[in-house]
Amino acid sequence: MNNNLILAFQSNWVSLLIAAVLIGFLYYLAKQRVSFGNRVLIALGLGLAAGIFLNSFKYDFKAMATIGSIYVNLIKMLVIPLVTATIISSVTSISNVGQLRKIGVKTVALFLITTGIAAVIGLVVALGFDPGAGISQPPPADFEAREVPTFSQVILDLVPANPVNEMANGKVVPVIIFALFIGIAIVQLGSRKPETVQPVKQFVESFKNVMFQVTKYVIRLTPYGVFALIAAMAARYGLDTLMPLIKLVLATYVALLLHFVFVFGGMASLLARVNPVKFFRKAYPTVAVAFTTRSSYATLPVNLEVITKRLRVSDKIASFVAPLGATINMNGCGGVWPAVVAVFVARVYGIPLDISDYVLIVLASIVASVGVAGVPGPASISTTVVLTAMGLPLEGLGLVLAIDAVVDMGRTAVNATGTTVSSLVVAVSEGEFDREAFNRDEEDQLELNLV
Repeated sequence: MNNNLILAFQSNWVSLLIAAVLIGFLYYLAKQRVSFGNRVLIALGLGLAAGIFLNSFKYDFKAMATIGSIYVNLIKMLVIPLVTATIISSVTSISNVGQLRKIGVKTVALFLITTGIAAVIGLVVALGFDPGAGISQPPPADFEAREVPTFSQVILDLVPANPVNEMANGKVVPVIIFALFIGIAIVQLGSRKPETVQPVKQFVESFKNVMFQVTKYVIRLTPYGVFALIAAMAARYGLDTLMPLIKLVLATYVALLLHFVFVFGGMASLLARVNPVKFFRKAYPTVAVAFTTRSSYATLPVNLEVITKRLRVSDKIASFVAPLGATINMNGCGGVWPAVVAVFVARVYGIPLDISDYVLIVLASIVASVGVAGVPGPASISTTVVLTAMGLPLEGLGLVLAIDAVVDMGRTAVNATGTTVSSLVVAVSEGEFDREAFNRDEEDQLELNLV
C-alpha cells in the first residue's frame, strides 16, 4: 500500500500542488467574505485554467478528478433524505388537499409548457446556425447508444415497489411519489384526528431542519468541488477536442440564452409581474451553482434558499416546487438540447427535415422530458428518444459526446432557473409571495455565503 501511495503521489504531484494552492486561495476568498456565487465563478475560471495547463503538458489529473468525485458523492448522499423530508413537509403544510392538487397541476404544466417552448427555440436557432454543415466524421469508438425505455417500463419505473430499495438505488421519482402518499395521508388523517399525526409531523419537520443543516455543510464546499470538477474536465478533453464542434456549442448556448432571457424574463414580468432584471439578480446564486456543478440536485439546497430568502416565496411553495423541478423540469436537457442535436444529426447524415418533422421534434421533446425523469444522464436519454422518434441515426449522438460536459453547464443553469421562476409564478397565483419585501429588496443573508 505504501508503494501505491508513493506511486500515486509521484504521478499526481503537479495536480496535487496546483489543487492545494488554488483551493487555499478559494478558502482565503471565503475568509474575506467574497460572496458564494462569485467564489463559484472564480473557481470555474481557476479550474478551467488549471485543466488546460494539465492537458497541455500531459500531467496526470486523477487527483483533481478524485477531489471532484468526493464532492459529487457528498451531494448524492443528500438527495434522497433531503427530497423525502422536503416533499412530506411541504405537503403537510398544505392542509387543503384540493389546494395541493391545484399547485401540483400548475407546477407540472409550467414545466411541460416551458420545455416545449425551449424545444421550439432550440429548433429555430439550430436551423439558423446549421451547426452540422461541413462536419463528416465517424462516431467515437467508445460511444454506446443509451437504451430507450419502453412506455410500460417508464410507467413501472415511476411507481415505487419497495421504497427502501428505491432510496438505496437513488431513484428519485418513486421516492417523491412515496413521499406524496405519506404527506397526503398525514393531511387527511390529521383533519380528523390531529393528535395521531402530530408526532410524525414534528419528526419530519425536525428531520428536515437537520438535513438542511447537513446540506449547508456540504454546499459550502461547492467552490472547491467546482474547481476540481472543471479542472478534471478541461484536463481530460482540452481545447483541441472542442474546436470542430464549436459551432454546435455556440448554437446551443445562443438557444439557452434566448430561452433564459425571453421566456424566464417574460414569465417574471408578465405572469409574476415583477421586474425581470431584479429577478435575475436575485436568482444569480442558483444560476452560478447550477452552471458550475452541472447538477440540479446539487443546486437544490441553494435554490431553496434563493426562492425563500431572496425571492420571498413561502416555504410551502418552495419546498414543493423546487424538489419536483430538480427531478422533472428539463428546459435545457429535454427541450433545447434534443432539438439542436436532431437538426445537427440530420444535417451531418444528409437527411432532409420538413415541417411535420419539426413538430414531431417538439412533441417528442416534451414527452421525453417526462419519460426520463429520474434516469441518470437525462440529456442523453431525452436526445435518444427524440432521435428514435425521428428515425435519425442514434450514432449521431456519439458525434457530440466530446462537448456534452461543456454544454451541460448551460443546460443545467436553464433547468434550475426554470424551477426558480416557476416557483415564483406558482406562489404569485396562490398568494404565497411577499411582493412588498421583494420590491424593497429585503434579502436574508444566505448562509452559504459563510465559510
